[in-house]
Amino acid sequence: MLIDIALDAVGSDKAPEPEIRGAILACRTLPVRVHLIGPEPELRDLLDEHLENEDLPIVIHHASERIGMDEKAAHAVRTKRDSSMRVGLKLVRERKCAGFVTAGNTGAAMATAKMVLGALPGVDRPALATPMPTSKGNPCVLLDVGANVDCKAHNLEQFAVMGEMYARSVLKIREPRVGLLSIGEEETKGNDLTREAFPLLKALPIKFIGNVEGRDIFNGHADVIVCDGFVGNVALKTSEGIGRFVRDVLRESLTRTVTAQVGALLSRRAFNDFRRRLDYTEYGGAPLLGVRGVCIIGHGSSNDNAIFNGIRVAHEFAKAGTNERIEAEFASRPDRASAPAAKPGTTVQ
Repeated sequence: MLIDIALDAVGSDKAPEPEIRGAILACRTLPVRVHLIGPEPELRDLLDEHLENEDLPIVIHHASERIGMDEKAAHAVRTKRDSSMRVGLKLVRERKCAGFVTAGNTGAAMATAKMVLGALPGVDRPALATPMPTSKGNPCVLLDVGANVDCKAHNLEQFAVMGEMYARSVLKIREPRVGLLSIGEEETKGNDLTREAFPLLKALPIKFIGNVEGRDIFNGHADVIVCDGFVGNVALKTSEGIGRFVRDVLRESLTRTVTAQVGALLSRRAFNDFRRRLDYTEYGGAPLLGVRGVCIIGHGSSNDNAIFNGIRVAHEFAKAGTNERIEAEFASRPDRASAPAAKPGTTVQ
């Protein structure tokens, strides 16, 4: 039985070419039906050109407007009522699709999702969660990575619950280890936010391992790491920069030092494996946890592989019923669901 996934076909920097190719790849390999959202004439011509009479479960929904990367999120959401993001998220709200994927403007995607889908009961602020590579091979979920710059302690508490549920439901980690990102392992280390959040996370029915440091994002010490969106976004962007730096330096060193044909082949294989482990396109984007529906937000520079993996993640997320599990978790904790609402968060563009 096919799962319907809506795809913003005009979101990425090079849209719609990567979206079309990624959708085709997904429909060839996954049990999904992809709904392309965007200007129908343009998408139809390009789709026909790529398919060459191949029959795949791809449908097109017309949207006359697109939101650019440089547009202010709040203004675009208010004024562009027929944007590809809004049309796609409406399909999720109306249960015509099980999830939505976009590589478009992150701020606009989050704002539109919160407006169209709404937040789950008990969730004050949705959070962006992204899997990070580790030396152990299993990814580590880092959240929030940009949805909320300013947070209260109970926001981090909610992020911990949602991240732990995501790790169990989608990543299939039986008992995820949850850490709080700080500047030292001791409970007294950190700023006011982390010190206030520590006892809240400690009281949760999860495997809380206490404070963790930046290096623990990659060493596999934790399966879920919680922080506010400002710290998380800086950590994410720094990690991406370091990954590219190491990759480029390693390629240069291998090219300069390896001369034997056999050695070059082995080094190339090792390098390709290393590159795949650091490649953001393999992870498929960040789920927006805490909204009433599956919403996956990818990089603006996404290629067809990233789009394919975004669709894969949306499929896995919907199939696992992660949103329903998160909602049930908060419903079973009325004391936490009644936490005071914080001021609206500032979105990282």
